[in-house]
Amino acid sequence: MTAPADLPTGADAPASRAASILSRPVALNGLTVPNRIAMAPMTRMFSPGGVPGEDVLSYYARRAAAGVGLIVTEGTYVGHASAGLSDRVPRFHGEEQLAGWAKVAEAVHAAGGTIVPQLWHVGMVREQGRPPFPEAPAVGPSGLRVGEEEATGRAMTRQDLDDVIGAFAEAAAAAERIGFDGVELHGAHGYLIDQFLWAGTNRRTDAYGGDAVARAKFAVEIVEAVRARVSPEFPVIFRFSQWKGDRYDARLAETPQELEAILTPLAEAGVDAFHASTRRYWLPEFEGSDLNLAGWSKKLTGRPALTVGSVGLDGDFNRSFSGEGAPVRNIDELLDRMEREEFDLVAVGRALLQDPEWARKVLEGRFGELAPYDAASAKKLL
Repeated sequence: MTAPADLPTGADAPASRAASILSRPVALNGLTVPNRIAMAPMTRMFSPGGVPGEDVLSYYARRAAAGVGLIVTEGTYVGHASAGLSDRVPRFHGEEQLAGWAKVAEAVHAAGGTIVPQLWHVGMVREQGRPPFPEAPAVGPSGLRVGEEEATGRAMTRQDLDDVIGAFAEAAAAAERIGFDGVELHGAHGYLIDQFLWAGTNRRTDAYGGDAVARAKFAVEIVEAVRARVSPEFPVIFRFSQWKGDRYDARLAETPQELEAILTPLAEAGVDAFHASTRRYWLPEFEGSDLNLAGWSKKLTGRPALTVGSVGLDGDFNRSFSGEGAPVRNIDELLDRMEREEFDLVAVGRALLQDPEWARKVLEGRFGELAPYDAASAKKLL
C-alpha cells in the first residue's frame, strides 16, 4: 500500500508520520473519536467503596487533556453481588458510584476526550468472603476456575443468567444516561463472559455450552440486552482475548474459522467494535498471515478494531506485577500496521499509566522524552 498523500518526507518525516497516522478521527457507530489513541483499561483500586473520587477524575482527565482520544476506564463491576472481589475497585451501580462517574465523564469531555466505562463481572475468579458483598458465591458457566477440573463454585442457573444479563444492560443504560460516550463489555482474560466463551471453563450441556456458537450465546444475549437499553447510535465495544489469567497458552480459537464462529454472532447482535487483547501487538495470531488478533477481528467482522499489547514498551506487562520495568520500544511497526488499516485504534496501557503526557509526546514527535516503564507507577495515580 502506498503512503497517504499527506504523509511528510524529509528530516521531520518520522515525527510527522506519527502525527499524520494517529491524529485522524475515527467513527465508532455514532461516536467520532478525535484520534487513534485509546487508553487501555487498567484496574487501579483507588475507589474506596466503589466510588471514583477527585483523584480518579483527575487521572483520566489529565490523559484526555494530553491527547488521548478515547478513554476506556478500568473495569467497573456491574450490579450483581458476585461481580467483584474488591471494595476498592469502582462499581457502575449505586447512586454515589454513578454520581462519581458522571463527574469523571464530564471532566474528560471538558478536556477534549471521549470515554467509555468497561463493564465487568469476574465470575469464577471471585473468592467467597471477599468484598464488596462477602456472602456472594463465585459463579460461572460450570463452577470451574481456569485450570480446574472439579467445580469449586456454582454453575449458573437460568435465573443467574437473567440477573447478570440484566445487570450489564442496566449498567449500559446508566452509562448513556450519565453522559458516557459508549460502553465496553469485558469479555476477556478468563472473567465471566470469557468463561462462557472458552471450552476450558464451559462444560455446560444446555444451550449455553458445546460448540463455539453455543458458548457465545451468553455473550450474545448480553449484547442484545445492552442494545435494547441504549440508543441505536451508542457504541458497544467488546473486549476479548485468547489468553486467560495465568494461562497464556489458552486459546479461544485455533483457526480464523473458529474465531469467526465466535465473533460473527456478536457483531450481528450489535457489537460496534472489537478490542482484541494481546500481550504483544506485533505477534501474528494464526499461521500463514501477519495479521494480529485485532487485524483478524476486523477482517472477519468488518467492524472497527482496537489493538493493544506492550505498545511503546518492550517487555510483557504481566512482569510488572512482580515489580519489573520495561524499556522503551519504537512504534514504527505499529504505524506501519495502522497505515495498512489492519486495525483502527491503538490502546496504550503501561506507557500511559506512567506518563500522562505519552500521547502528546508521540503526536508531537517527542520520542526522545519517552521513558522506560517503572513498575512503581502502578502503586499511585499520576
